[in-house]
Amino acid sequence: MILANTEAGSGPPLILLHGLFGAGQNWGAIRRALAPHFRVLTPDLRNHGASPHAADMSYAAMAGDVIDLMDATGIDQAAILGHSMGGKVAMMLALIHPARVSRLIVADIAPVRYPPGLRGYITAMQAMTLAPGLTRREADAALAAAIPEAGIRAFLLQSLRLDLDPPAWRLGLDELAAAMPGIEGFSTPPGARYDGPTLVMGGETSGYIRADNHPLFESLFPRARFVTIPKAGHWIHAENPSGFLAALEPFLEQGG
Repeated sequence: MILANTEAGSGPPLILLHGLFGAGQNWGAIRRALAPHFRVLTPDLRNHGASPHAADMSYAAMAGDVIDLMDATGIDQAAILGHSMGGKVAMMLALIHPARVSRLIVADIAPVRYPPGLRGYITAMQAMTLAPGLTRREADAALAAAIPEAGIRAFLLQSLRLDLDPPAWRLGLDELAAAMPGIEGFSTPPGARYDGPTLVMGGETSGYIRADNHPLFESLFPRARFVTIPKAGHWIHAENPSGFLAALEPFLEQGG
């Protein structure tokens, strides 16, 4: 699979992986901040953005897509940063292809199973009538009953193409719906371990990474160290980009 990808800058390669329902464009501000010093790639993962759709949403398959992107762009080894679902892709990539990862950054996710709290978003998007002439206001109203948080609706609607007639989702909703049990979990390859420098970044008000997750991280990533980004929840790079970069840039420049 050839992933859609946006690239900026020059220097050591750095690949940023977005989370569920997102796209590479979510990294725009961070990409611009890092591009003066790094070759920054921001792909759309499969079933997201402009990338192809496929039934297999296993983390091994998604990690393989990133390896294919690296091969296609002439990158032997890169720093890999992933947020949320993208963080699980990054961890899987480091565990099964450790030689291809110079350092690993995991943003607000742990290698554990999470409860199925996001499936309702897919159901709500699937239920929307994509009639010609649909406006953003109408689309927002159609999601409101199932998704009361205006910020989450705005995020999801970034993936709705209202310029088409009729409108269409960039997301592979049917594929995502079927794959959610696997996306929510994380199956560690037997005996796998990544010994490279690893930074685990959690949001101060997020519950995605708990203290009792640290031993599992350390068993899989022995060089892991943990930082908390203040004044940020799950969307640490968007809610506190300056704090995110303050923790990230020294790690990238000094090798952890």
